[in-house]
Parts: sequence; structure tokens; C-alpha cells
Amino acid sequence: MNNKFLPISIDDLKERGWKRLDIILITGDAYVDHPSYGAAVISRLLEDAGFKVGIIAQPNWKSLDDFLRLDRPRLFFGITAGNLDSILSNYTPSKRPRKSDDYSPGGKPGMRPNRATIAYVNKVKEAFPDIPVVLGGIEASLRRLAHYDYWSDEVRHSILVDAKADILVYGMGEKQILEIAKRLDQEERIEDLNNIRGTVVVRKNIDWLKDYIEIFSFEEVKTNQDKFNEAFRVFYLESDPFRGKTIVQRDGSRFVIQFSPALPLTKEELDHIYLLPYVRKPHFIYDQEGKIPGFETVKFSVTSHRGCCGECCFCSLSVHQGRIIQSRSLESILKEITIITQEKNFKGTITDIGGPTANLYQAKCQCWEKDGTCRKKRCLFPERCKNLKLGYKESLSLWQEVRNISTIKHLFISSGLRYDLLVSNHSEEYLNTLCKYHISGQLKIASEHTVDSILRLMNKPSFKVYERFGEKFKEINKRLNKKQYLVNYFISSHPGSNLDQALEIALYLKKKHIHPEQIQDFIPLPLTISGCMYYTKKHPLTGEKVYVAKEIKEKMMQRALIQYYQPKNKRLVLKALKNLNKLNLQKVFFP
Repeated sequence: MNNKFLPISIDDLKERGWKRLDIILITGDAYVDHPSYGAAVISRLLEDAGFKVGIIAQPNWKSLDDFLRLDRPRLFFGITAGNLDSILSNYTPSKRPRKSDDYSPGGKPGMRPNRATIAYVNKVKEAFPDIPVVLGGIEASLRRLAHYDYWSDEVRHSILVDAKADILVYGMGEKQILEIAKRLDQEERIEDLNNIRGTVVVRKNIDWLKDYIEIFSFEEVKTNQDKFNEAFRVFYLESDPFRGKTIVQRDGSRFVIQFSPALPLTKEELDHIYLLPYVRKPHFIYDQEGKIPGFETVKFSVTSHRGCCGECCFCSLSVHQGRIIQSRSLESILKEITIITQEKNFKGTITDIGGPTANLYQAKCQCWEKDGTCRKKRCLFPERCKNLKLGYKESLSLWQEVRNISTIKHLFISSGLRYDLLVSNHSEEYLNTLCKYHISGQLKIASEHTVDSILRLMNKPSFKVYERFGEKFKEINKRLNKKQYLVNYFISSHPGSNLDQALEIALYLKKKHIHPEQIQDFIPLPLTISGCMYYTKKHPLTGEKVYVAKEIKEKMMQRALIQYYQPKNKRLVLKALKNLNKLNLQKVFFP
């Protein structure tokens, strides 16, 4: 591959014979030109459309120097905090600074500011007050309306209001960014860019707007939790690209306007995006600074699809990528794998072909194509809808084609799997093939909890379904004479979970001799159902009252119970048992 990185300096512009850039993208991640990085995808797409694009990665926000590095763009600055919300990237669930950053060279922390989107906009506006600023990425997407912010424990304005940017792109932003760039290129004014699907703007009046729903204002949702939940409920129900309406939220004397979501990408559009001329590695300026951990996990992996119809309440993927599954063609995926096999450091292992949920590749529903997702029914909860057709036949064909490539020694499926879609007889061949060829000894499964009342609040299937899957997995591997194991992921302190239920998990794990390493303390992400439950102690869609563990001490005890076997947790486990008046159980855990 002879692909070149996009310009990061004036010298790079001179080398290309360019006098000026059309667009400059600023990202909170290191510059990695790989399709797993949002800034890389957007920059390559704009380049493909004929625009001259440059990158400013992880600028020093305490000075103007880095923001002046590429001079003034002709059209706009695009700003993203990176692949993660910057506060989530910088702080743990207990609000302590993280010791590493997966998206920085050498895993070095502190390379991006808190609320990076706002910090970067401030510097750009200071340097170039007349240049339009476009926001994008998951931080902007999940903070596009008034939202609860866990780290400051308050309801904050739309990030577009706080940042004082010109327009915000939400969701996967390819269609939106191309329309913005083309219209600005045709000399439209940034303040006239209305009615672009998948964008948010702030306007002084809405007299011109038609067919919209106005939700409770910022001032109302900030002071009234019931109104907060009602505003979220309307937002959530209007998040479908086919039937979702424009949403308006007053903020002081202005109006935050969220236009309807962007339409899903077609197979051809996805194929095109993932085969753009990426260099597929970090920029060489980082060669002496250490590896970028986040890149190491994806450098030999392939994205097969987008979207997730699982709608787990704690997860931002359905909100950001949408519920409708958008899949690439088999031919496109094989072309990308061929490109990977030609890389110097490739040793024969494709580490993953997947997406938000690996076994939803090529999943389809006749409703999606005509009317979008159902307003009142869920695709997978409480059980799979009969209209959802799985693409297991296509997955098996794809895997077979990859195994037939002479330079491929191994293909592993590392993305998470929906185990509830692997228990029926129809999934027998898929699971058997997965176990036979595509697991490297361990299969990651997000069981999340063992108590059905909590699983219901998460939009996850009954724990009995997980147990059925576990038995099936064990039987297949026994038949294949393979020693392969499940790696269970659990969430501690999710809304609804108290010490009693944490103890219930602990007793189950003890009985089954399971020692889970993958424990995630619950984090209330903006614009998620679980985030609303945490803030209001009610389910935003049903009004059901929900217990919420907010004290750090209780959260620590819940986590310790799940990992009772670790010596460092003994004191907290005993404290939890004492609080529950169940010290008689200490011999169960510490015989």
C-alpha cells in the first residue's frame, strides 16, 4: 500500500502543492488512519469527495500554537473529542483520573482536556472567530440535547449551546458532513444550513419550522425530574430515521433544534466507506512514543456492520448508531481482508469480523425497509421478534471464504455476541462453526447480571436463557474435544441493583466456581435509558420507581461481592454481609 497520511503540517501541504486546506478536523485521539477511528473515516470521505483535508490530533489546548498549525481552512473546522467521550476517557466510574488512555501513544493519559469538544471550540473561535465550526463524534452526539452529566452531577445544556459552535452532527455522520461541506462550498452561509437530517442547530426563532415536537425546555428539565424523563421519552421514541420528527428544546431565549435522524447507509455506501485509501496505522510521528493500545486491538480486525437492535438500556450504541442493522457485502469484507494480508506485520490472524454485536451481521426486518423500527415493540426484548431475520447463512459463507484464503491462519470473532440468539436449533450450525474455528480459547459473553428484575431494567433476556446457552456451549465444545471457556461480563450497581441482589450474584458465582475478571461499575451515560434511571430513580419510558446505589461505599461493596474471591475485597464483602445481617454466610465465601 502506498497510501499517504493526510496533512498534519504546513510542510505536508507544500509537499502536495496545496496552498490552503478546505477543511481541518481536530480530534482528541492520536491520528490513526484506520476505519475504526471516526476522524479517519470522515477525513477520507471528504477527501474522496474532492476536498482538501488536514488533521490536528490531540492539540495542546492551553495554547493557540497547535490550532494555528494548518492556518485557516476555506470552509470549516470539524471537531470531535475522539472515539470516546472525553470525561469517560479521563475518569473512572468512581471519578478518579485514569492511569492510561487507549487512544493516545504509549497509552499516556492527559493528552486530551475534559470536555474536549468545548475546549477545542474555544481555542478555534479565539484564533479564527469567523470560521464555521462543526461538531461530531460520540461526545457531541450523546450530549446534543439537555442531558444529565454524571461527573458534575447536574443537568447540562446541549453541548452545542455550551460550545457555541455552529452545527452539530449526531450519529454516524458521513451523509451529514458531506452535505454540510458541499453546501458551504456552494457559498451557503453556515447559519442557513437547516433541515439537514442527523444535525442539530441553535436558532433564535422557529417560525419557519414545520412538523416538529417541542419537548420541555432546558430550564424545566434542569429543575424537574419528571419533566426530564418525559423529554427523554419523546426524544427516544422519535429516534427512528423513517418516522422520527424534528425535536425542539427551548434554552433561554433560543431553541435547540434536532432534525430527524439521518437515513441508514446502503450496502454500497458502507462498502465504499470501508474501502477508502486508509494507511491503516498510526501516523509515523508516534513511532518513538509507544504503541497506541486502542489501535493494537483493531489493526487486523474488520467492521462488518453497524447498528444494534438490542437496545441495552445502559449502552450508547443504539442511540449513536441506530437500531437498524446496516451490513457490508461479503465481497467488500473480503477485499479489506486481502488488503490486511498485504501488510508487512500481518502474521496470518484476523482478530475480528464484527460490529456492535457480531451475530447481527446481515440481520434484517421487513419493517426496517418500509417504516423503520417499531415504536412500541423491541426487536430482542423480552424475546426475539418473529420479524427479525438473522444472517447466519451469510456469516457462515463469509467465514468459509476467509478460511479459504491461503495467507489466513486464523479468523477469530472477538466482538460481543447475543447469547439469546444462539440457543435455538436454528443457530446450531453457527455456534458449532464458531466453536470449531473462530474462538481463541475464550468467548466473551455479556451476561451483565443474574437477577431477572435487573436484567429486565437493562433490556436483557432472562438469566435462564444465559444458562441454556452455557450448557449448549459446553456440550458443543465437549463434542469437538475443545477446552474453551466463557468470559463473563457483569455490571455492578446498575439502577435497580442493591446489596441483596449483588449478594445473589456472588452466591451464584460461588456455586458455579466462576471468577469473573470483567466487572464494569455502572456509568450513567448521557441520553441513555439507564442514565435517566440513575438521575431520576424512575424508568423514563414506564415511570417505574427504581432503586439507585449512589454512594461510593455501596458501589464498592456491590463490586466486591461479585469479585469476592479477591483477597483485597474480603473486608468489603464482610461489611456488606454485616449490613445485610447475613454474617452467617461468611463461611460460604471464606471457609
